[in-house]
Amino acid sequence: MNYISTRGQAPALDFEEVLLTGLAPDGGLYVPESLPQFDEAELKELARLPYNELALRIMLPFVGDSIAEAELRTMIDDSYAGFRHPAVAPLVQLGHNEWLLELFHGPTLAFKDFALQLLGRLLDFVLTRRGERAVVMGATSGDTGSAAIQGCQHCSSLDLFILHPHQRVSEVQRRQMTTVLADNVHNLAVQGNFDDCQAMVKDSFADQSFLPEGRRLIAVNSINWARIMAQIVYYFYSGLALGAAGRPVSFSVPTGNFGDIYAGYLASRMGLPVERLIIATNANDILHRLLEQNRYARQDLQHTLSPSMDIVVSSNFERLLFDVHGRDGAAIAELMARFQQGEVTLDPQAFERIQQCFDSASCGDAATVATIAEVWRESEYLLDPHSAIGVYAGRHCRRSPGQVLITLATAHPAKFAEAVIQAGYPEQPPLPAHMGALMEREERFEVVANDLAAVQQFMARHITA
Repeated sequence: MNYISTRGQAPALDFEEVLLTGLAPDGGLYVPESLPQFDEAELKELARLPYNELALRIMLPFVGDSIAEAELRTMIDDSYAGFRHPAVAPLVQLGHNEWLLELFHGPTLAFKDFALQLLGRLLDFVLTRRGERAVVMGATSGDTGSAAIQGCQHCSSLDLFILHPHQRVSEVQRRQMTTVLADNVHNLAVQGNFDDCQAMVKDSFADQSFLPEGRRLIAVNSINWARIMAQIVYYFYSGLALGAAGRPVSFSVPTGNFGDIYAGYLASRMGLPVERLIIATNANDILHRLLEQNRYARQDLQHTLSPSMDIVVSSNFERLLFDVHGRDGAAIAELMARFQQGEVTLDPQAFERIQQCFDSASCGDAATVATIAEVWRESEYLLDPHSAIGVYAGRHCRRSPGQVLITLATAHPAKFAEAVIQAGYPEQPPLPAHMGALMEREERFEVVANDLAAVQQFMARHITA
């Protein structure tokens, strides 16, 4: 399996190289040259598999010859051994043909654990085999950072630097990152917003001269292809559990950086019968506005009760744009250059291809709180604000009661007490037992200016010799 850049000017790489590379040298994102395909008979066979076995079957074609099957199996088994539910990704019914896919049973209570528990093991395996050390640099709007730290803190080949926007993540999210006191883990609270953090990561990948000789940066954000690959699995797992081998299903996905819902799009391209993919956004709704108006335009960041989705530009959307433009790298390079200068309009054919797959809805804080309260009244099921946005969008975009709708529940409600209490829940939702002492643990982090040079100087000083 080879991987190519969305901008068409970078060399094709195998899985091992794309795992370690992050952004392509031409500024694009890597995507598979082709996708494995599963027909109806194969889907019926896959439907009988437990999560770990399904993950191996889905991911093995993407890994190719880079890692032996037995070694990949061990890494998958180890990655999900710490999840607190035997189904790994259980389904809960909310109503007629309406389901929640619970993706918060991993060690940090968020869907990012599905990819980052595996990514840490993949990186440590490959770097150890090559005799190399590397530097992880990541930006987080809340959940990626803690999941990356939990997945990578024991990797002897890595130094981790995680940037989060200072005072713009929930207290539980912050403490999940800053109470990990491993020598190779460094948390930087940047005096800016998530997009500032993400821009620093992208700029650092473009020019890595601040690193010691022989070191390279590795991405743990969803620009890393392995993140997307791991997330494809739970679309197959949940869809097949509800009969997708013989009927289509739809997914509503709380959407920030577009990586999670892009994995659903790939699942549909691989043969999973998907009727609609619903982009669920908060007030930072660049993708909803595109679907409504064919205007791809930035707006000022709004801080909301769903901070993990407080993102101005969805980086992974470029991967979808590459597909709907006929995989024309030159066209994407030109489009993204124009977007850097201001808003763009997609050509009618590309826009129509997006509309054939996707619906969207935007949900503000008031509607988020109302949805949490509504679902609690209906079934005494407590949603976190991100999952509530998914439920809201799914219900607003649903085309008929016969449509099988799966909403991705992306985080545990205990991580976002402010929204839950505003919805009328009488107390702070309790953390699971394994995190019960989180609020008493020592924290360690560095507040840094919203300045690329300051961040890179800090990193250069703290990279293990």
